[in-house]
Amino acid sequence: MKLKTKLTLGVGLLFLLIVLLSVIGSVYINKLKSDTEKILIANYNSLEFSQNMLLALDKIGTDSAVAIKDFQKNNLLQEKNLTESGEKEATLNLNLHFKSYLQQPTPEKEKLIREDLVKIMSLNMKSIERKSDIAIITAENATFWIVSLGTVCFLIAFVLLFNLPQTIAEPINQLTFSIKQIAEKNYNERVHFKGSEEFNDLAHSFNVMAEKLQEYESSTLSKQLMDKKRIETLVNNMHDAVIGLDENHFIYMINNEALKITNLHKEEIIGKTAHEVAVNNDLIRELLKNIDHPDQEPLKIVTENKENYFEQDIIPINIVKTGEKEKKYIGKVILLRNITPFKELDFAKTNFIATISHELKTPIAAIKMGVQLLGNQKFGALNNQQQELLKSINEDGQRLLDITGELLNLSQVETGNIRLNIEKCSPKEIVQTAIKNVEKLAEQKNISINAQYLADENCFIGADSGKTIWVMNNFLSNAIKHSFQDESIEIKTEKEGSYIRFSITDTGSGIDEKYHRQIFDRYFQVPGEHQNGTGLGLAISKNFIEKQNGEIGVESSPNQGSTFYFKLPLV
Repeated sequence: MKLKTKLTLGVGLLFLLIVLLSVIGSVYINKLKSDTEKILIANYNSLEFSQNMLLALDKIGTDSAVAIKDFQKNNLLQEKNLTESGEKEATLNLNLHFKSYLQQPTPEKEKLIREDLVKIMSLNMKSIERKSDIAIITAENATFWIVSLGTVCFLIAFVLLFNLPQTIAEPINQLTFSIKQIAEKNYNERVHFKGSEEFNDLAHSFNVMAEKLQEYESSTLSKQLMDKKRIETLVNNMHDAVIGLDENHFIYMINNEALKITNLHKEEIIGKTAHEVAVNNDLIRELLKNIDHPDQEPLKIVTENKENYFEQDIIPINIVKTGEKEKKYIGKVILLRNITPFKELDFAKTNFIATISHELKTPIAAIKMGVQLLGNQKFGALNNQQQELLKSINEDGQRLLDITGELLNLSQVETGNIRLNIEKCSPKEIVQTAIKNVEKLAEQKNISINAQYLADENCFIGADSGKTIWVMNNFLSNAIKHSFQDESIEIKTEKEGSYIRFSITDTGSGIDEKYHRQIFDRYFQVPGEHQNGTGLGLAISKNFIEKQNGEIGVESSPNQGSTFYFKLPLV
């Protein structure tokens, strides 16, 4: 609990009790006053009226007219001051006896009047005694409560008097002692307070200060310089380029590999901002352009008359200072990983695939030509078994030819040597050509292909018709392969903003959503499917469409069929 809260509660309670004591005292004093006033007003007046009537009765014999008048006057006042039980009856008897006395005065009637007056006086005297007893009890109660509350106030004040100074003084004394220890370079000293939150916060701040002083004391300048030299040597011997920037983009570190590929000298750039250096250096300017969102494509940098490839990575640097909990950003490191050896291996693989694919096409084509010649039966008639064998050879040859074609296309994609002939094309003609190319394949499964041309016939796209038809052929072949017998395939072309959207919908088993992104990766095939392809067709299609500034995608769910689509820009 906070010290302020403790003080507020203690003093507040004491103040509340004092107020309560004042209220109780006022209440009891007013009650005593009220009881006294009742005695004076009610009973004392009745006694006075009765006494006056006795005196008037004594004077009737000497001065009857005045005495009777005084008697009647006091009797009238008494009738208005009936406060006690039995006083009304006694007053009525008095009136009757007095009237009877006035008609015929006799000693017996006078005696009755005196007895009535004595009875009235007796009733009021007893009432005075009773009310006096009540006043005494009220006074005793007042004394009890005032003394009780006064005692409680005294105890609270006593506790505050002895505990409050100690509560404040003890932590201050302990803190003073610890400060003296720190002043004597005893940085192991720590303060631990128990109780109020203010002193706990003070202790925490003091301990953080002592910890930092201990940290600075234990670290020597030579040790720091050695650690700095060790880190610099490690960074300089890295084969990757490293450039360190602080939170304001000042260059504070650059290794030899980074100096070599940027053609800079260390003395020229250390202490300058990266933007100042970028004014005269294209590579630094390119790195800064991608500093918030690094480019996924490798950077090609020519050094020593050789092409080198680097992957850019931005590493933010955050630290937690001693005694703090929040991380603080202090800069970032630009890391350029040298992937040239891997790129060279990739080029070698691509060239190998391209060479093998190209060399295989000629003998495969010759095999297919021989099969066609045999099929024409120019060299003699064939029996049924021989015809089945030729058909099998022809299908396998066509499959090999398709695979080599895909491998050649893949090699073009990987090397970036795709030649695009962008021209004004009609979406309808592209679709019709693609349908014509797969008609025979669809007839084998009795599958119908229905095309809907929802875009205006005056809408044209800027595309390479050959590559686009190849993508349509690939989509349609896959749709036929995965559709069931006697089903239909829907082709739709429609305008979407500044694009024409081509979509092919089949009635196959569908594709789980978790495979939608992977399906356009090279060599990927959906698990569980009948896999008789290379897994390259969709990857090549994706590259062909994106090279034409288009988009490609799939919409599918298990057992709901699939819709493959691509969009190309209007012209």
